[in-house]
Amino acid sequence: MNADSRHGVSRAPRQRFSAPTRTTHTVGASAPRRTPTRPTSSTRSSTRPSARPTRPPVRSEHFQARENTIQPTTQPSTAPKDAVTFVPLGGLEEVGRNMSVFEYGDEIIIIDMGLQFPEEDTPGIDYIIPNITSLLPKRRNIKGIIITHGHYDHIGAIPYLMDQLGASIPIYTTALTREIIKKRQEDFPHTGKLNIITVKDREEIRLSEHFSATVYEVEHTIPDAIAVALHTPVGTMAYCTDLKFDYDSHGEIVGRDAFADMGKQNIHTLFLDSTNAEKQGRSVSERLVEKNLEDLFAKAQGRIIVGMFSSLLSRVSEILKIAERYDRKVALSGFSLKTNIQIAQNLGYIKTKKGLFISLEEVHRYNDNKVLILSTGAQGESNASLMKIANGENRNIVIKKTDTVIFSSSVIPGNERSVQSLKDTLTRQGAKVYQSNLVDLHSSGHAPAEELKEIISLVKPRFFIPIHGYYFMRSANAYLAAEVGIPLEKSLLVDNGQMVIMQPDKNTVSQKTVNATYVMVDGLGVGDVEEVVMRDRNLLSQEGMLVVIATLDRRTGQFLKNPDIISRGF
Repeated sequence: MNADSRHGVSRAPRQRFSAPTRTTHTVGASAPRRTPTRPTSSTRSSTRPSARPTRPPVRSEHFQARENTIQPTTQPSTAPKDAVTFVPLGGLEEVGRNMSVFEYGDEIIIIDMGLQFPEEDTPGIDYIIPNITSLLPKRRNIKGIIITHGHYDHIGAIPYLMDQLGASIPIYTTALTREIIKKRQEDFPHTGKLNIITVKDREEIRLSEHFSATVYEVEHTIPDAIAVALHTPVGTMAYCTDLKFDYDSHGEIVGRDAFADMGKQNIHTLFLDSTNAEKQGRSVSERLVEKNLEDLFAKAQGRIIVGMFSSLLSRVSEILKIAERYDRKVALSGFSLKTNIQIAQNLGYIKTKKGLFISLEEVHRYNDNKVLILSTGAQGESNASLMKIANGENRNIVIKKTDTVIFSSSVIPGNERSVQSLKDTLTRQGAKVYQSNLVDLHSSGHAPAEELKEIISLVKPRFFIPIHGYYFMRSANAYLAAEVGIPLEKSLLVDNGQMVIMQPDKNTVSQKTVNATYVMVDGLGVGDVEEVVMRDRNLLSQEGMLVVIATLDRRTGQFLKNPDIISRGF
């Protein structure tokens, strides 16, 4: 082990580790492992995050993925019998595909089973899910699965993975998440009925002989989100993903109590959301977002169209209350939005007056200043509801010059061009378009830097593992922890497929790795798209294709007529 004495950062020896790539593999225990051929993504390069005044200067080499990470030591490949192992199968080199595996002896606990949406270099792909080939031989050892909340990057892979692992494995989650999972399962009847057990805030769950957990409700953009205190033989692990603080009308923090309670439990390791670690300050209050939305409602002369994520149910609830105050009927555009609102209404999370909702076909019956249209598609997706409205493909809604269009969501990285095109199309038709860079119309569900530091201070862990995000996000989170007293040598930056050996007095990275490559869902096929297919698709998208059609005489081999040459993309 080499240590940088100036900065206290210990560097693990070089490891032979195959980086997760955009390749895919057949799902099953016999799936072959392939040697990745592509370089690691530029998002995990050696470029250091933005400097903070209180951070110690650290050379860029400490950010090099896998080889010179912030790691104290590297352990042999065999874990000691008294150790708990942690293996991320997704979520630590991307935003999405979240899935973590904890193992002790012959007992396995899983937290989350999410999907990732396709990227530019995965054309034709519907979803990307975790690779569970390492779990299949040990599926009987899986004692329970904890799901933290109902967003697809945490629940989306359940139908595909439970079909292989076994539907009888207990799934522990909250009421709203349970109903969202059950509704999604209706599209996968072959999986069988899932064994879902509902848990409540501060409830302790006995998962197995050696594992138990206490769940804590936390603030997020969807109700019923939880953090988990996982009690293990080596100590209690605080698993805190997708959370933030909110602020009441007096500016008091909402959501601190859960972390203060965790801080009383002598936390061994804190696993913490890194999505907004590079963002300074604190979260925008949902009360401020609500006020700004109401200001736009007050001055709108015609229809109001709000584009947003269908899963932002807390925001949806507030918008519906504003609509009631301004006597506007509400039409919903987007299947997932209708489904989620119905589920939330059934559970009492959204309460509205009778007669508030109308169909899109009924919109024309009301004066424009009495109509609100809630729509999905704020990311500029080509087949989503808002884009169809903008392009004149919705027979019931045609954009008018008196319309007010509000984007109550942030732009997911990579969608900037499509969102800009959508806004241009709406503006060309005369609509007034409002977005969050003009006024706060959205609040992220992920804690920024000051809140992350406060969470770390409240939980008071001995060790720290940043999760949920690209390498530079997790690097930034490790430095935040250093600012509040967690030395860098006690933080681990691990990648998907790496194994962390957790013992009472230390965390170490094993030389052993597991297969954490992408498994792609393409239509009805799961894991059927091999690397060569994706390479060909990308080549076709960039270079085009040439087709030659010729009719030959079988006996002489001569052309019977001139060949046809068809060119596309050149």
